[in-house]
Amino acid sequence: MEPFGTTDTVFIEIGCSQENKAGNFVCGDTFLSHKNKNNSAYLSVLSDGLGSGIKANVLSTMTASMAMNFLQQNEPIVRSAISILNTLPMDSVRNVSYATFSLANIDNDGETTIVEFDNPSFLLFREKINIKPQKEKVLLPNSPEHRIIRISKLKLFKGDRIILFSDGVNQSGIGRNEYPFGWDNDGVEEFVQGQIDVQPDISAHDLAKCIVRQAIKNDRFIPKDDISCAVIYLRDPRRLLICSGPPFNNEKDEFLASTVDNYPGKTIICGGTTSQIIARELHRQIQIDLDIPIGDLPPSAKIKGVNLVTEGILTLGAVAEILENNPSLDSPPDNPAGNIVKRIRESDMIDLMVGTRINEAHQDPSLPVELEIRRNVIKKIAFLLEDKYLKKVRLQFI
Repeated sequence: MEPFGTTDTVFIEIGCSQENKAGNFVCGDTFLSHKNKNNSAYLSVLSDGLGSGIKANVLSTMTASMAMNFLQQNEPIVRSAISILNTLPMDSVRNVSYATFSLANIDNDGETTIVEFDNPSFLLFREKINIKPQKEKVLLPNSPEHRIIRISKLKLFKGDRIILFSDGVNQSGIGRNEYPFGWDNDGVEEFVQGQIDVQPDISAHDLAKCIVRQAIKNDRFIPKDDISCAVIYLRDPRRLLICSGPPFNNEKDEFLASTVDNYPGKTIICGGTTSQIIARELHRQIQIDLDIPIGDLPPSAKIKGVNLVTEGILTLGAVAEILENNPSLDSPPDNPAGNIVKRIRESDMIDLMVGTRINEAHQDPSLPVELEIRRNVIKKIAFLLEDKYLKKVRLQFI
């Protein structure tokens, strides 16, 4: 296994923000993203259903799900788009498709294909400049003249950002003196340029949220349409190391402490025994932090040079629960588990180092059944991070 912290891989961060049309309880746009483990390609699709509300949500969800299924089965992206359009019905009155979409397929080398159908044109920012790639227009066979897909093939590099959005963004503010024809792509481009100038390292999640917030503001805080924005950002990975459990052999204690001390990123220690080992090996003190709201979880602690120190199995179990039930991770609870989740949300590559020495306390039959063995909880967290949040996870048992 490659030592933790030695990889120079460019990380692909994908973030999305959405707002429902005023008065609706669901969004008529759907965004899905997935990492294909077979070829390490990143797949993303943004679909906008016709109209708004439940009907639009069903149409966009169906379209996005079809696209993701095709792409996960390694169907060529252009053929997938054509199959979707041949399946989608058309509105007989307005003679338009029931859903529009943008598909993006990015491999580990940055080779990218983007296929668009009736969605606003995507933006590509490179070194703070909006690049306008060439697009091939393909008329679908046996279809009305306006059923045209646009195909872009390009090479992405570290620092590049792709911005996808629904027409709720570029048509926001339409009819106002400032935006008689809407915000349009030029307005979105200028806004993004300003955000990157102020904060060159702004995350995909934060940039998408800024764009959506501005679109809502353009509509005087009463959105006239569903608003969705997704950002794909290639950058240096932000690393996080989570250690839990003492090593199987005492001889590995020094290795554990050295890994924590020299890790090129943020570090978290989960477990009283684990923290004692690291404090002893590094000749540092442990200070219990009693001032932080803790709820039902044991309090966190502090060790110089470590970003966060918490209790072990109970806190990790709460982390797994948050990851499973709070997909946006926007408002984690104000407790040690929530603090771990905040750091996970800010990170791209999560290294999990798990000690395999049996902790006799966890074998006590009088303890609650939900107190799972540490390794099983860690494996669940690793699965959720990879499958649900597209994080790169490395798991090491010591």
